[in-house]
Amino acid sequence: MRIDEHKHGAVTVMRAQGPVAGEDAQDFAQRLQRAARDTLGRIVLDASAIPFVDSTALEAMLDASDILGDMGSTLRICAANETLREILDLTGIASSIEQFESVSDAVRSFL
Repeated sequence: MRIDEHKHGAVTVMRAQGPVAGEDAQDFAQRLQRAARDTLGRIVLDASAIPFVDSTALEAMLDASDILGDMGSTLRICAANETLREILDLTGIASSIEQFESVSDAVRSFL
């Protein structure tokens, strides 16, 4: 798995590429939580290249959502495939995040 980070103005966009599972999920968790703390609540997770996630990755999303919630923000995820959207719905995580179709839609949500 590879994670790229880039800025869209004041918003940090993280794009993970590949399955987020095992040791990769632990790295994902650390980077997501660090970004959540360092962005003043302006973070978007581009999930367009994530085919699946394991429970550690789901927990990382919840932890990041909690950190962002303390800042008055929410985790924004965009371009999730159908499988990931179903997992988020079935686990109840979908209610803790905002989902968007594209990076630009998610970034604009901060305006």
